[in-house]
Amino acid sequence: MSSSSAASIQQHFSNLTDPRTRKVTYPLVNVVTMSLCAVLGGADDFVAIADWAEDKKEWLAQFLDMSSGVPSHDRFNAILGALKPAEFEKCLLSWITALHEVTDGQVIAIDGKTLRRSFDAASSKAAIHMVSAWATVNHVSLGQVATDAKSNKITAIPQLLDIIEVSGCLVTIDAMGCQKEIAEKIVNAGGDYCLAIKGNQRLLHQAIRDYFANAMEIDFTKRKVHRHETHEKGHGREESRYYYLCPIDADDFPYASK
Repeated sequence: MSSSSAASIQQHFSNLTDPRTRKVTYPLVNVVTMSLCAVLGGADDFVAIADWAEDKKEWLAQFLDMSSGVPSHDRFNAILGALKPAEFEKCLLSWITALHEVTDGQVIAIDGKTLRRSFDAASSKAAIHMVSAWATVNHVSLGQVATDAKSNKITAIPQLLDIIEVSGCLVTIDAMGCQKEIAEKIVNAGGDYCLAIKGNQRLLHQAIRDYFANAMEIDFTKRKVHRHETHEKGHGREESRYYYLCPIDADDFPYASK
């Protein structure tokens, strides 16, 4: 299969349910293709999508049946608004993955952000928190899961790992994602992980602090260590960072076998 066919919108959106029950004027693949291309071209509302498609009719006719022309902005609104979000997300993720093949060995950063102005005081609706996976080499979002509570990030991360490909990649997550179940899920999927440790894992955090404190006192004598340091200047200050990477010795570390 050629790379162009592997990244075909028609192929990856073939399982998307058409919400219209009557005879249709505009094929669903036309509506989806026009919308995706228009948004990628900078369109930010339905009027802009319709205007973009009207300007690009000749180009679109190279791979779409344009005999019915371009839908109005109201038609774009009605059709896209009736699609099943979960189905569309699955198709979109499949298409994006085909366009941006995840580079073997790259870093996938998983992080959560609170959407601005998503809190509705009138209905007491909680703010929306999005947990997303970002492929750092390809500069593309591989997927995201919404949750209405920041604490639910622990449950959202496994859901996100179910829909993205992490095989051969290094997954980084902040301290909230430092859970045995999450680490196990990444390893079972063929990936590696780098998890931050903070006070939410009190005993493990203290054990790591003690390990490195003792090692630094003897300048890592008889211990394998990789060192790295950076020095930066900016905003009237100098910042130095020192990194020490050590393999864990089961005889020296109480959590090595847990």
